[in-house]
Amino acid sequence: MKSMFPRSFVLPIALFSATLFAEPPTPIKPNTSQRDQYVSSLLKKMTLDEKIGQLRLISVGPDTPKSAVKEMIEKGQVGAIFNTVTRPDIRIMQDQVMQLSRLKIPLFFAYDVVHGQRTIFPIPLGLAASWDTQAVSTVGRISALEAAQDGLNMTWAPMVDVSHEPRWGRSSEGFGEDTYLTSIMGKTMVEAMQGKSPADRDSVMTSVKHFALYGAVEGGREYNSVDMSPQQMFQHYLPPYKAALQAGSGGVMVSLNSINGVPATANHWLLTDLLRDQWHFKGITISDHGAIKELINHGVAKDPADAVRIAIKAGIDMSMSDQYYSQYLPGLVKSGAVTQAEIDNAARHVLNVKYDMGLFRDPYSHIGAAGSDPQDTNAEDRLHRAQARDVAVQSIVLLKNWHHILPLKKQGTIALIGPLADSQRDIMGSWSAAGVAKQSITLLQGMREAVAGKATLLYAKGANITDNKKVQDFLNLYDAAIQVDTRSPQQLRDEAIATAKKADVVVMAVGESQGMAHEASSRSDIRIPQAQRELIDTIKSTGKPIVLVLMNGRALDITQQDQQAEAVLETWFSGTEGGHAISDILFGDKNPSGKLPVTFPRSVGQLPLYYNHLPTGRPYDYTHPNKYTSHYFDIDNSPLYPFGYGLSYTEFTFSPITFSSNTMMANGKIVASVTVTNSGKVAGATIVQLYLRDPVASISRPVKELKGFQKVMLQPGESKTVSFTLDKDDLSFWNQEMKYVAEPGEFIVMIGTDSVHTEDKAFTYQK
Repeated sequence: MKSMFPRSFVLPIALFSATLFAEPPTPIKPNTSQRDQYVSSLLKKMTLDEKIGQLRLISVGPDTPKSAVKEMIEKGQVGAIFNTVTRPDIRIMQDQVMQLSRLKIPLFFAYDVVHGQRTIFPIPLGLAASWDTQAVSTVGRISALEAAQDGLNMTWAPMVDVSHEPRWGRSSEGFGEDTYLTSIMGKTMVEAMQGKSPADRDSVMTSVKHFALYGAVEGGREYNSVDMSPQQMFQHYLPPYKAALQAGSGGVMVSLNSINGVPATANHWLLTDLLRDQWHFKGITISDHGAIKELINHGVAKDPADAVRIAIKAGIDMSMSDQYYSQYLPGLVKSGAVTQAEIDNAARHVLNVKYDMGLFRDPYSHIGAAGSDPQDTNAEDRLHRAQARDVAVQSIVLLKNWHHILPLKKQGTIALIGPLADSQRDIMGSWSAAGVAKQSITLLQGMREAVAGKATLLYAKGANITDNKKVQDFLNLYDAAIQVDTRSPQQLRDEAIATAKKADVVVMAVGESQGMAHEASSRSDIRIPQAQRELIDTIKSTGKPIVLVLMNGRALDITQQDQQAEAVLETWFSGTEGGHAISDILFGDKNPSGKLPVTFPRSVGQLPLYYNHLPTGRPYDYTHPNKYTSHYFDIDNSPLYPFGYGLSYTEFTFSPITFSSNTMMANGKIVASVTVTNSGKVAGATIVQLYLRDPVASISRPVKELKGFQKVMLQPGESKTVSFTLDKDDLSFWNQEMKYVAEPGEFIVMIGTDSVHTEDKAFTYQK
């Protein structure tokens, strides 16, 4: 699908520098001839050690204190710094380069700005749930602005790893299970963050990650292996990386997994043959944290020197957070195991991106003069709360609403119960950059403000996130990520039940802590933790209606809780303004429009469960069950909630599909249209989704694939015709011979509000 709704975004311009635009600006291609001339001249002046120094990405910390970093800078042994995020600290190191090093080659500074720098927006999985490129563009522009104002030049984002595995903790950091949706969101984020040029004062360079296939790790287990056919790889997993790179991403972070037996960090086919030669990528490749030394554990390198040799020859330009390049590359060059040309090539890539960042023109372009530093780094006026609230509203998905219990009335007595109701840290989610927890709005605060003077709001914590001591210790391993209430579980539940009995309705804030949906946080059990399940059981026994507010970073098994609750609201981790946004939806000040970017299973035993699966020779028919078909006999085989699903406070109806023609020729197009009507009583938006199926092909094709979506806002009784243009590329796939082809035959178009409830119609493709 070529046409998307406009990537404009609604932002008060006064909140931004004058260089920001109402639409993401068209990137300006760097003058590569001038850049190449400058970099070539610089390389001739550099010693081998200085070139190797440019290949080192250092994190200031216990292993590399500031004194050690200063010494390395003076010797020209550092190319970039990450995890330093304030202008004064960044300026000190850039000053050291400019004052102490021989060639004064500027450093660049990078950080994980994934869904906001100081203003924290919904986690990427929540952003994908908005199905709204305007919202994602807003997040990208503000994130880049705030990061650049802190002196940063690069972000380790966006993450475009397609994943069918909710057990994987980093599901929270990506855009879900679908290739097309992830490609659109990743492309939009790159364009928004880099703007016209990453050298601009309000832009940063992106480093798309994790290249490649990291979301397909076996069993959803972090740092695990991937074994995948070429067709699956090119059809479903590689396109989002390519889309982000075609959008201009200057960097690529390489994944930690192996691919068909070869670790990505050692994978010449991946990093050179595919990325450089076939995709013509000209930017920088960066290893993930400590990945080069891990080649020994992978079993492909015999010792540190061997690991370095393999990595540099595979195509790793910059080594993140280890000493191996500086320790072993000089000897490898001397012995001839690594060539001078290979060192020059990697160093050139690093210097090229520094040139593109504008650092050779002005090493302080994002740092500014000392007198320009904010008096208060965490000042309230540095935040963009209105935009954060608006985006969070759009990310929320209404999963269930029996008897129209939502929206709640601002009257009577409402109980708010749950361990996530008043957690400022958790509502921000993982990878919350420089966000300050005390600045985030919890659900308790948001609801108090919403009903002030109109209704009585009661609160009880009810339970800890988990009572499992092992899990508590894991989550608090490096910092106090969760607060454990010292009262007994029974005491907490007793308080909660007493609170619930006084109320007309109970809102329960339950789910995961942010640390449970993070790097290194794979889960074998994707249910809500037992302590919270027992709390829900307790509240259910009161007979009070329950509105479940989920906070989580993955698709969960909520089968039991879905049966217990009258309403279920999926809010993900919604960011700095999450409490306000959730309250806006709960009380009907805003109408939910989010749609699931992942499939919700009924049990972990169904995994992997995703909408665009291949057909089987013995498909299961829900209406006419048969023993000898592909299914589990002990469970309802359908998902609890399908991909693309989400309710509204109004109703939408669709007309039958019409085509501009019933036949598409090889170089032609077809326009598929439906008329959408708001047949309810309140204004609302929905996401019109187009899926396509190729029912007969030379290889089995998915039962359906997303090929387009548009967000439509309608007043009660209003109708709008929504059109999608399909062409040959939308029909094409990688066949058995790994040729990208569109084969003649019938194609089925499906248009609806989710991947299940659609209007269908077929057309014919002819060569």
